[in-house]
Amino acid sequence: MFIRQKVNNSGSTSVQILMKKNGRNRLIKSIGCSTDPKELAILNERAKQELERLRGQSSMFVFEKDIHIESFISELSNAQIRTIGPELVFGKVYNHIGYNKINSDLFRHLVIARLAFPLSKLKTIEYLYRYQGIILDLDTVYRFMDKLNTELKDQVEQISFKHTLKVLDGNLSIMFYDMTTLYFEASDEDDLRKTGFSKDGKHSNPQIYLGLLVGLGGYAIGYDIFEGNIYEGHTLIPTIEKISKKFNLSKPIIVADAGLLNNDNIKALESQEYEYILGAKIKNESKENKEKILSASFENESFITLESGNTRLIVQYSSKRAKKDEHNRKRGLKSLEKKIKSGKLTKQNINNRGYNKYLKMEGEIAISIDKEKFKSDQKWDGLKGYVTNCNHAPSIIIENYKNLWHIEKAFRMSKTDLRIRPIYHRVRKRIEAHICLSFVAYSIYKELERVLKEENYRLSVEKASEITHNMYQMEITLPESRHSKKILLKMDKYQTELIRIINNKF
Repeated sequence: MFIRQKVNNSGSTSVQILMKKNGRNRLIKSIGCSTDPKELAILNERAKQELERLRGQSSMFVFEKDIHIESFISELSNAQIRTIGPELVFGKVYNHIGYNKINSDLFRHLVIARLAFPLSKLKTIEYLYRYQGIILDLDTVYRFMDKLNTELKDQVEQISFKHTLKVLDGNLSIMFYDMTTLYFEASDEDDLRKTGFSKDGKHSNPQIYLGLLVGLGGYAIGYDIFEGNIYEGHTLIPTIEKISKKFNLSKPIIVADAGLLNNDNIKALESQEYEYILGAKIKNESKENKEKILSASFENESFITLESGNTRLIVQYSSKRAKKDEHNRKRGLKSLEKKIKSGKLTKQNINNRGYNKYLKMEGEIAISIDKEKFKSDQKWDGLKGYVTNCNHAPSIIIENYKNLWHIEKAFRMSKTDLRIRPIYHRVRKRIEAHICLSFVAYSIYKELERVLKEENYRLSVEKASEITHNMYQMEITLPESRHSKKILLKMDKYQTELIRIINNKF
């Protein structure tokens, strides 16, 4: 082995360690290059030290091949290693659903980035460059988002709908509708972002409402967004009619929670010949109905039915729900007591929102808890009501309503796993584009969840998503042939099993 200084075409000088074998010089290690004589002297000293080290290893029976491998690996850079997991997993699902028919690489990058690392658009750009080697600038992303909703949204919704129809074997006889609020960090309002009742507890932040319609299992059908100060009860009919018209749907049974229960909605649903199952506000029923409910002898999972014209009120008792109701009431009471002691409650807190209904004014300044009201609520523990115009048996009505948790899970997945909130955009077109990207990401996430459950995969979809973060691919240039090659690094057992499932199913 020996040291060589080689003048490059650029004028710089490389300091290298070589070995002569079979009449040819083989590069063992490159120490560095420079045009500065002082730096070259330092590199030359480093080369001498490295040469001594390598000769010492050789004397300890380290084979020449090991030296070559060590030298080769030492020349690798971070830029040659990419995080390939999200594309291997989510990219395959993206193609399977049919989103690859959308002629936009940027759309694909933004969707998969939201699944892998759901961050702000600026952070997404940094992620794409650092982990995928994809170079984008913020203006390019924003220009794309400005036209996404007008140019791509219809295609996105049609692809999503066809996939849901396929997963459910064409059965869209029942649909579930719910709403949530999405808040913004900015403090100013506009024609879309308004302050209103926030389900996230961010009452001072501008927000929008997101209405989501899903089929059995929580598979996405469609969505719409509304001004942040709208009454959620006024969103049901417009959303259903808009999506039904778009996909030429027949009249499905509509299932929604008690927040959508009002006379206008019921009249509108019936006038449009929809069947419905809505959560009932049994404490708001007539005095006669409340007496019938509270005087009934319930056993666990038993129910009573009260007829009223074309509709039925079904009330069921559950001992499990009763324990949960009692626990929540006591927890709410403790929270109120703590706030009273701290002096944080004011007159403005006395309302019917949550457990604030137990507060009352004493005199002009004192706020206390109405213990009698708290105790009187105990008789409602475990009771749940359902309003319907369907002819199905009460047990089927109740079972169908219970599937509403899938849409609650959809919102939870969107808000936590996909981090759809908070939203930092101000322009309406970009807000709509952000929701569209999140909708596609949710559809992919749900399909991955379905397949993993079907294959009895040992990890949850959340954990499966996490382990894609350290699936790596290395791009190298082979030293002899100078050919470039991409090599997928070895995975652990969970990653290997995940890739096997993905490759088999998609």
